[in-house]
Amino acid sequence: MRIDIITIFPEILQGPFSESIVKRAISKGLAEIYIHQLRDFTSDKHKKVDDYAFSGGAGMVMMIEPIAKAIDFLKSEREYDEIIYTSPDGDLLDQPMANKMSMYKNIIILCGHYKGIDERIREHYITKEISIGNYVLSGGELAAAVISDSLIRLIPGVIGDETSALSDSFQNGLVSPPVYTRPREFKGWKVPDILLSGNDKLIDEWKFEQSLIRTKQRRPDFDNK
Repeated sequence: MRIDIITIFPEILQGPFSESIVKRAISKGLAEIYIHQLRDFTSDKHKKVDDYAFSGGAGMVMMIEPIAKAIDFLKSEREYDEIIYTSPDGDLLDQPMANKMSMYKNIIILCGHYKGIDERIREHYITKEISIGNYVLSGGELAAAVISDSLIRLIPGVIGDETSALSDSFQNGLVSPPVYTRPREFKGWKVPDILLSGNDKLIDEWKFEQSLIRTKQRRPDFDNK
């Protein structure tokens, strides 16, 4: 998978992609991430990429020309499965969406800023808009990192035990059950006996029951879907 990210603050994205699972995926050649500075595509001598909105009001708007140039440049080199814009009013990122997009070969993620981007970009270039939650961030970089991580970790070979990703919360429509490790007892708090029984059938039944309980208690919004 190749992910091209267009941003005016590339430094924000250095950290999330230089550690842990994403770094491992890049090192293995299973994922490629390229970060493009939007200011490299502006014709303004001061590298300006925003301007006042025609309608007036507070806040600046990201200009159409540099964004169009950046996307056109990338599209001239390869085909993309999706051109994504990180937006509070986009489709809410969830596990089924991540599962589907993890099979893509090439995607572009455009990071918004200020009051947003010129609407003509959304109308003529963007193929999918994604929100990572019902709140507003200072910019789309953190959302781009979240989206990238959610896809890359699902690529076969990225996680050592590939069944691990399949047992994550939401993969089967439920949140994950509680998990425990050594020691068996700490401050009088004990690991449930069933998990120490060695009976795989009973353990699986217990885990499923706990997932049902947790989903109902902690994510009733998800349980009702």
